[in-house]
Amino acid sequence: MKQIVLQIPTFLNVYNDGSTERLGNMPRAPPCLNDPETGVSSKDIVFSINPLLSARLYLPKLNANDQKVPILVYFHGGGFCRESAFSEHHHEYCNIVASQANVLIVSVEHRKAPEHYLPAAYEDCWAGLKWAATHAKATQNSHIISEPWLIDHGDFSKIFIGGDSSGGNIVHNVAMRAGVEPLPNGVKIIGAYMNHPYFCGSKPVGSEPIEGFEKSLPYMAWGIVYPDAPGGIDNPMVNPMAPGAPSLATLGCSKMFISVAGDDVSFRDRTVLYYEAVRASGWKGQVQLFEEKGEQHVYYMFHPHTDKGKRLIKHVTDFLRQ
Repeated sequence: MKQIVLQIPTFLNVYNDGSTERLGNMPRAPPCLNDPETGVSSKDIVFSINPLLSARLYLPKLNANDQKVPILVYFHGGGFCRESAFSEHHHEYCNIVASQANVLIVSVEHRKAPEHYLPAAYEDCWAGLKWAATHAKATQNSHIISEPWLIDHGDFSKIFIGGDSSGGNIVHNVAMRAGVEPLPNGVKIIGAYMNHPYFCGSKPVGSEPIEGFEKSLPYMAWGIVYPDAPGGIDNPMVNPMAPGAPSLATLGCSKMFISVAGDDVSFRDRTVLYYEAVRASGWKGQVQLFEEKGEQHVYYMFHPHTDKGKRLIKHVTDFLRQ
C-alpha cells in the first residue's frame, strides 16, 4: 500500500515506493519572443552537460542592436523542492523585471530535493553565475557553451544576483561564496537582492512560535531538503547568524536590497535580524530594507499587478537601475 514516508505540509509528499508528489506546483509557461505585455524575449538554454543544467534567458526590448544592459542572475523560490525557473509566476515576474529594469536575466533552473539534496541547488546556481561570467571575454573555448545574448548585450560591469524565498537564501550563499572565490574574468557582483529569504535556526526569534517550533514549516523543510547538513538547522547556509558562521563582512557584493512582509511569521523577524547583522558586521557595502505591512510571504509573486505588488517590484527594479 502506498504511504507517505516524508512530508513538507502543503509542499511535498514522498512515498514508500520512492515517488514524489509536489503540492501546489505551478504550471509551466513556454518562452516567448516579444512578449505582448512587456516586449521582452525569452528562450531556454542548456549551460552545463554534466550535470545537465538549464536556464531561461530574458532580453528586454533594445534601442540598438549593440546595446549593452546589466545582467541579473536570478534564483527562483519553492523551498528547494518544487517550482521551476519555467513556472508561470516566475516567468511573468522575470518579464516584468527585465522590462522595467532594462536588464538581461539568466533565471537558473536548479536541481530539486529530495531527488537532489542540498547543496546541489547551491552548486547549480553558482555554476549558472560562473557560466554567465565566462562571457565577459568573448573567446572561443570548446569547454564553454556560449550564448550570443550575453556576448552581444551583457554589461559585465553591472552584474546582479537576486532571488525570492529559498532563492533569496541562495542569493546569500552565492554572495558569501563570491566573497572568497573569484568569478571568471575578474567579474564582480555589483548588487544582490533577496525578497523574503528563507532563514531559520534552532531557537525561535521574534514572532516565531515557541510551542512546536520544531514542527514549523521552515524547520521541518530544512531537515528534508538537506538531511546531512553539518550543524543541522544551525548550518550557516540557513542560519547565517549561528555561532561559528562565517563573518557577513565577507559578502561578495557592493550593495544589497532586502525585503520582508509584515505578516510573514515564518521569515519576517529573522530577516530583519539578518539585515541588522549585515549592517553591524563591518561589511563595506550598502544595504537597505523594505517592509510591506499587512502582507504574507511572496505576495507580489502571485499578485504582481496590485498596488503592493507593483510597489515591491519597483523597489527591485530601482535597485537594479541605480
